[in-house]
Amino acid sequence: QVQLVESGGGLVQAGGSLRLSCAASGPIVSPYNTGWFRQAPGKEREFVAVVNWTGGRTYYADSVKGRFTISRDNAKKMLYLQMNSLKPEDTAVYYCAAGQRFGRYEADFASWGQGTQVTVSS
Repeated sequence: QVQLVESGGGLVQAGGSLRLSCAASGPIVSPYNTGWFRQAPGKEREFVAVVNWTGGRTYYADSVKGRFTISRDNAKKMLYLQMNSLKPEDTAVYYCAAGQRFGRYEADFASWGQGTQVTVSS
């Protein structure tokens, strides 16, 4: 199973940008899709974005569309989330995930990272 470790979180002012990274390790026995989810305090974890194995297909939550960009570098086993025009409501712990389905539900992903905190101040 793929192991995932996120990095790049931090504190940023509203309107600013952050780039999250997720490093994958372990045996890769088949192509996998990768995604980002987030969980704000007191709320359920929610889907943010997903990218397929080749990087050619992406899907975003409406709340981040046009502001966030998901990408991956298979040679480096890295997943990225470029976040621009950040808003206070983007404050959450962000998780990367890997799975066999190109989906937007937690059940579509079998491997999860530990999360990285993103805080957007107003």
